[in-house]
Amino acid sequence: MKFTELNLPHNILKSLRRMGFEELTPIQEATYPVIARGQDLCALAETGSGKTSACAIPLVQKIDPEIKAIQGLVLVPTRELCLQYMREVEKVAENTSVVPFAVYGGMEKGFQISMLNHGVHILVATPGRLIDLVYDRVLDFSQVKVAILDEADELLKVGFLEDIEFILSCIVHEHQTLLFSATMADDIKKLAHDCLRDPVHISLVKTRAAPVSIDHWFIYAHPNAKQAELLRYLKAEKVKQAIIFCNARHLVDKLYRAIKRECRDTEYIHAGLSQDVRSSIFNRFTKQRIRFLIATDVVGRGMDFTHVSHVINWNLPKGDEQYTHRTGRTGRMGRKGKAFTFVTRHDLPHLEQLIQAKKIVPHWVGKDPFKSEDGPPHTARPPQPKRRHRHYYRRRR
Repeated sequence: MKFTELNLPHNILKSLRRMGFEELTPIQEATYPVIARGQDLCALAETGSGKTSACAIPLVQKIDPEIKAIQGLVLVPTRELCLQYMREVEKVAENTSVVPFAVYGGMEKGFQISMLNHGVHILVATPGRLIDLVYDRVLDFSQVKVAILDEADELLKVGFLEDIEFILSCIVHEHQTLLFSATMADDIKKLAHDCLRDPVHISLVKTRAAPVSIDHWFIYAHPNAKQAELLRYLKAEKVKQAIIFCNARHLVDKLYRAIKRECRDTEYIHAGLSQDVRSSIFNRFTKQRIRFLIATDVVGRGMDFTHVSHVINWNLPKGDEQYTHRTGRTGRMGRKGKAFTFVTRHDLPHLEQLIQAKKIVPHWVGKDPFKSEDGPPHTARPPQPKRRHRHYYRRRR
């Protein structure tokens, strides 16, 4: 279906043409009529499928520019995603009088309050800063028509859940609530249902968990050999842009120091950096001024980096969904991408479960440890609980 077939105002269609949007993606086509009707929605679609625009386009259409108040509230888990979402809304609303704005921690609060007082129609926010502004009594939710939870599975986890429940409780009148995500565990689905009123459920991820646009490569390596293998891979591959994910900040710092001389145009990003520095690195990477970005999962969710050709997991992610979100930074909107993951002996039980759960077709650089004669058997034994010395139990009694 083409966007010209929808009942969209001329000024929004003009913005979409400038963005290069002609036909709706499957998630946009499935969700647009539901959102337009005002129904609550829980939508799942794979990474890079156009979920942000699926929200942004009908949201901008619903705004009445004559009402100088927040009419659309969008909640996201990270600062970087907050900025990206607002920029997407800005592009859609470019030829309208709709004013979007983003609030997040690390930005001077006085400026944010000034902008809010001036008049904002669509507010994109991280939960922590939004709650600060609620307590400062500078927010008015009385005109909110639509509340959106982007990366909803993350927002409804322990750590965010209480904040989300408090924020939604501040919207006391009837309104539309939309939940979008690429993944959602069963326990999170139950929480999601509590946030919605007679929702429509749409899932485009039932038949395959791993996007077919991504080739999944793995290398079985000793920890001491990983750096040499990484440098060999980066030199041999035609890498347009790559994100190299580590599981912790100190690992990001250590890897950056180790390879920055060998790999020019390399930077790193994690939550330990100031917001100004993070924003600068994010913008430079988006504009292709950085070729290799070493990162924690601060950029592992929802971020749309058009030119990323490779995602490299320096450490195997701790969870299956984390692997899906990381690798989803490439192969977006039908483009081809490569995921390359380092695997050590310690990772094998988790890796086998990941391959089965996500229906991944694995390709190996070098030997496949599940088939190699000198590697572990195909069915890797799960880690066993540590046996306690008998004196431990005596003390416990």
